[in-house]
Amino acid sequence: MIKNLQQSNLVSEIFLIDNSPSPNADFEKLPVTYIFTGKNLGYGAGHNIAMRETLKKNVPYHLVVNPDVAFEPEILKKIVDFMDKNTNIGLLMPKVFYPDGEIQYLCKLLPTPFDLIFRRFLPGRWTKKRTEKFEMRASGYDKVIDVPYLSGCFMFFRTEALREVGLFDERFFLYPEDIDITRRMRRKFRTVFYPHVSVVHYHKRSSYKNFRMLWVHIVNMIKYFNKWGWFCDAERKQINRETLWQYKV
Repeated sequence: MIKNLQQSNLVSEIFLIDNSPSPNADFEKLPVTYIFTGKNLGYGAGHNIAMRETLKKNVPYHLVVNPDVAFEPEILKKIVDFMDKNTNIGLLMPKVFYPDGEIQYLCKLLPTPFDLIFRRFLPGRWTKKRTEKFEMRASGYDKVIDVPYLSGCFMFFRTEALREVGLFDERFFLYPEDIDITRRMRRKFRTVFYPHVSVVHYHKRSSYKNFRMLWVHIVNMIKYFNKWGWFCDAERKQINRETLWQYKV
């Protein structure tokens, strides 16, 4: 991924945030700004270190990308051109595929507790229809569309939008920080799915395989719903209704 970023003349600086307990000599040799934290601060807090550095400089965009994402460097120019022409967009996510070419359904409605917690413990056949609606599958994933919940695997931010809306909420150690920042961003800017470029995400879904990560997921989801509301969330209902109207579900 670092090589891909280097090949784009749009990338002025690459930050590598290391949340490990000890520094990595191999990372220190890479052509990046290597920042060693000495402890696992969490996803959002780690990325905020780099985002604060971007905010100090006259840089128009900031890309948050997972290390398990691969893409052609040419897509960055297409994204920047689109963002330059649409200055009301604060956050963009491209189409995302698994390595085998299967699409990842990462455009989502704002979740209810059922969507993020309870559904995990029910057979898939019981929740199939609701899941398809939650993942906005009827949109076709083939057109530019405004989405209230974009995945944190690849988030292309307008820097001035971050300055106005704020960075990741560091109360969340892992998982709901992308929901939270997309939701906050949407209040003042468009948050867009842009299917005309794509990336490959080697997604491990660790919370589905590891009990400790499942517990981390649940704890942080509880924090998210404590912040935004569990069952009484009028804003969520309105936003989801407006989102679905875009493709008349």
